[in-house]
Amino acid sequence: MAILGEIRKRSWLLLGVIALGLLAFLFNADTFDKMFAKNPNVFGKVNGEDITRDEFNDQLFIMQQQAQQQGQPTKGLEEQAWQILVQSKLIKQQFEKTGLTLSDETFWSQLQYDPIFAQNQQYFDEKGNFKLKEIKGEIEKSQSMNPENYTFWLKNKKAIEYRMMARMLFGNITSGITTSKKEAELMVKFRDEMANIDFVKVDYLEFSKKNNVKVTTQDLADYIKLHPTRFKATASRNIAYAYFPAAPSASDDAATLNEINKLFLKGTDASNGAENFQNTTNDSMFVELNSDVPFIPQYVSPTQLPAELKDKVATAAIGQTFGPYKEQSLYVVSKLLDKKASDSTLSKHILIAYKGAERSTATRTKEAAKKTADSLLAVIKADPAKFAEGLKLSDEPNAVERNGSVGWTTPTSQFAPGYLSFLANNAKGTTGLQETAFGYHIINVEDKKSGAMTYKMAHLAKNIKASDKTENQVLTQATRFIQQTQGKSFNQFKNLAEKNKYRFDNPKTVGRFQGTLPGIGSDKDGDVIAWAFDKKREIGDTDIFTVEGTGDRIVAYVVGKQDEGLADPETVRDQIEPIVKNKVLAKKILEKINAGKYASLDQAAKALGTTKASAAVNVFNPSVNGAMEPKVAGAAFGVAVNKLSQPIEGMTGIYLVVKKSVTTNKLPGDIKQITESINQQNSQQFTGAFLKSLQDNAKIKDYRIEVWDKNPQQ
Repeated sequence: MAILGEIRKRSWLLLGVIALGLLAFLFNADTFDKMFAKNPNVFGKVNGEDITRDEFNDQLFIMQQQAQQQGQPTKGLEEQAWQILVQSKLIKQQFEKTGLTLSDETFWSQLQYDPIFAQNQQYFDEKGNFKLKEIKGEIEKSQSMNPENYTFWLKNKKAIEYRMMARMLFGNITSGITTSKKEAELMVKFRDEMANIDFVKVDYLEFSKKNNVKVTTQDLADYIKLHPTRFKATASRNIAYAYFPAAPSASDDAATLNEINKLFLKGTDASNGAENFQNTTNDSMFVELNSDVPFIPQYVSPTQLPAELKDKVATAAIGQTFGPYKEQSLYVVSKLLDKKASDSTLSKHILIAYKGAERSTATRTKEAAKKTADSLLAVIKADPAKFAEGLKLSDEPNAVERNGSVGWTTPTSQFAPGYLSFLANNAKGTTGLQETAFGYHIINVEDKKSGAMTYKMAHLAKNIKASDKTENQVLTQATRFIQQTQGKSFNQFKNLAEKNKYRFDNPKTVGRFQGTLPGIGSDKDGDVIAWAFDKKREIGDTDIFTVEGTGDRIVAYVVGKQDEGLADPETVRDQIEPIVKNKVLAKKILEKINAGKYASLDQAAKALGTTKASAAVNVFNPSVNGAMEPKVAGAAFGVAVNKLSQPIEGMTGIYLVVKKSVTTNKLPGDIKQITESINQQNSQQFTGAFLKSLQDNAKIKDYRIEVWDKNPQQ
């Protein structure tokens, strides 16, 4: 009881302890992050509307598929995918605000105008009618027969809907763009009238030669604040890096040459010196076991051979060897195995892919793919006409539209070796099954014809690469450099790198999702960017990164951190310094002119150390003796005849102008034509300007940096 009594007496103390415990819990860094962290399923918001992880991944997937089909890189598309989603959300919101709707009926009726379909004649019959019923049937059929294709359609459907909304929205708004008669008449006046002027110009460049002007960070910041919309910045990092390539040394080169000569002339260790590249009876196996380049059992044309062999193979005997010779970063010895006239083959195929196959988006297992391919082959062999129907199951993009055709190929074509092997070993008319890295192919050999001479070669090759000793020297060099620059300023980092002639670069603006670093392009670029964006990273931090497979080292330095908002002045210095410098010069020149209170151009020219000149200027073409000066052209028409203008801050200098007269040169085109031309020009410019206006005035929140690496919630 005494204990309980004491607790009652000291209840205030107990409450205090609990409160302290709660505060400790709340302000523990890890707990704080968990309580207030962003939802990992939401990448951002556009005017309050979510951009979800799934939406982003779908858009990125579509873009990667398109890039792959066009032979373009699939990396570094993340930022483009984000921008497309932001713009799509803005269009959808504006679309709904105007009261427009996209019904299911409208979607299908407008489908033929989407670029995916409109630009492909396969979707239209001979009379130009859109094959809507057939397309809808294929989509419905894929829902049960080919789920992965149906899933891909659903992802594309969302993008198509956004494009339809954009067309409907812009079409409705631009239809209301008109030009009044008064506006057209004014445009004709601006076009036809010329102002004849005398002027005095104080050129910025010439003035700066005698008046040294330095643009400060504050000057840049002041200019940015005056133009906030132009200098909206997303989060970025200013990263500098020194690159230490583990390039092979002369001794590494000599060691590689000795190694290949041993395999070529002496013999392998596995055979106790009995078998070498000259006497081997199994060239393909010898290459597979001893070469850094795999054996390729294809016949190639002379143009596809290394430069060392092109002019020699035609007269060479079977079994003749060439080398060792250097081919880029390799030492190579080549052997002629066979020569023959090549066959060109016309073929078509149905691809049944599986999860894990090269470039595959399929979800079926390899066993399921084989079963499907075997069943389909049996159907086609029983009735060859079924090949066209089977194309609907093909995992190759646009297989139906192209009838599965790969065109004419030769043994030298850039195709999967297994596919080319099937063509080489089967006669015209054959239909069969062949596996490659892409999946299972049901191939039909449509035609064959003979061609030019081709050659089958075996290449024994060894990479000239840096030894452990060389890599260790590079590591030592990079480690010494980072030790010397830790805690030092950026200028010290830069000066030491340049003094030692290390490869140095400083891209001032690196985005979190741009994928690669300018000047490097290694597999470590993404790691360097992620490191620089870590929330614990501070300006002046350094770290060292190893490029996989090469031993190259990257020493990175965080020069600056740009959060979302107005651009950091120094980050955009190169972009705006010339403009700001002219502004600073203009201020000095204006002070001098205003202090002089000149009554005439002659007086001004003499006092300012320049000469009077003449020009004819036009509002539509505001060229003043070769310099584009719209403000001068405007002032020339605004000032009274024979009156000295106020100083005009132009693009290339400060002007004082006297208008002598105005002449009219009537150009072709009546008011109706001018009106139509203005309407057309305004309509063309409207879409981009309207979308930019929406984006400039939108509340866009980007959470990607915070949630990108976090696991999505189920």
